[in-house]
Amino acid sequence: MAFEKKETYTESTTKELKGHYQSVLKLINEDPSREGLVKTPERAAKAMQFLTHGYDLEPEEILKGALFKEEYSEMVLVKDIEVYSMCEHHILPFFGKAHVAYIPNGHVVGLSKIPRVVDAFARRLQVQERLTDQILHCIDQTLKPLGVAVVIEAAHMCMMMRGVQKQNSVTTTSAFTGEFKNVETRSEFLNLISAKLR
Repeated sequence: MAFEKKETYTESTTKELKGHYQSVLKLINEDPSREGLVKTPERAAKAMQFLTHGYDLEPEEILKGALFKEEYSEMVLVKDIEVYSMCEHHILPFFGKAHVAYIPNGHVVGLSKIPRVVDAFARRLQVQERLTDQILHCIDQTLKPLGVAVVIEAAHMCMMMRGVQKQNSVTTTSAFTGEFKNVETRSEFLNLISAKLR
């Protein structure tokens, strides 16, 4: 089967963003008409729409679309979820991994929905701290579980390419509700996300 690209863009938004990117190129003393840059403003306009398409998504609805009654009441963990987001302070990428767990309270959710919720919030202009909280609260309020845990580890290009220019720094944020406030449960979660089980 041939690869089919499914990204969609708003024509009017693409046109307006394209004009702004052409202006940016001129302001940094580049020539938007030279061969390598002729299509750059349109590509950048489409890239920005894709990188921020989370504004068009409803994370709670993503979860509600795959809720199932189930008596399972032990920890459910989805770890090493790739995260790609944009720092709202410099509009530069930050990227890494999210680890998300919850303890069901009568309902479980389709496992693929958790990474989709991560993406829905990550594909917006963000700060890592808020991203961590948004994922936690969405799962907590929608599933009503016994507890939720979220840890995100990310590298920030705004620290690596500019400013302090520290290429090896990683930022870790965490948030916990319910049973994960219990030291024993939280320790089990932290041990699981650091373990290599395969």
